[in-house]
Amino acid sequence: MTEDEIQRAEELIGYSFADRDLLKQALTHASLVDSRLHSNERLEFLGDAVLGLVVCAYLHEHFDHLLEGEMTKIKSMVVSRHSCAIVAESMDLGELLRLGKGMSNRTHLPQSVLAAVYESLIGALFIDGGLPAAREFILSRMKSRVEHADKSGHQQNFKSVLQQTVQQQLDATPQYLILDEKGPDHAKCFEVCVEIGARRFESCWGPSKKQAEQDAALQALVELGFAERTSNGDVELTDEAGVSSRASE
Repeated sequence: MTEDEIQRAEELIGYSFADRDLLKQALTHASLVDSRLHSNERLEFLGDAVLGLVVCAYLHEHFDHLLEGEMTKIKSMVVSRHSCAIVAESMDLGELLRLGKGMSNRTHLPQSVLAAVYESLIGALFIDGGLPAAREFILSRMKSRVEHADKSGHQQNFKSVLQQTVQQQLDATPQYLILDEKGPDHAKCFEVCVEIGARRFESCWGPSKKQAEQDAALQALVELGFAERTSNGDVELTDEAGVSSRASE
């Protein structure tokens, strides 16, 4: 990495590294190096654990109205690959990542790669600046996601919300249909729709069956009037949604 690239990375992260080799390693994808030991994979492993610790500690400290199970659901949503990828993309971390030839010409990086670079940076920050540095970096983006998850009542588990709501309000059970799939085995996308009784709702594509089902469930909730997409992209449940407290697993 050039000096300009290092400075740009530190500006985006909001932290100046004492050991810049850690920063370089955190931004090195396995496709660029001969040995994966020299990639960001080990830092990703460490960063994943630190991320979970920081989010759990924040939940325990600031949300004393939540039970263990409720905190677990919020933590799972906030530290998920999907959530980490969104944060990484919002920070343009993908543009900092050093990639091999097979990956460098990709317009859109997979969620797994974006999430990995975010967690790798957390691991590097933890080693270089200790828990305080990692905590500041994590909470600068994740605090609002935790708070929104607490207020929303769904924790992004739209399948659970739809199941509860449809059973209570319509006395029915939603069914999920896989309509199509595309792409190679290692990067398939799936098209899924929800069917309730004789009604079929608009289908959604996702990078996995699980994500496509969640998106399809949200689409059904919106079409039924049980959820609304806000102007900033968040999702709010309406008063008619049949969720007693929080979406269960």
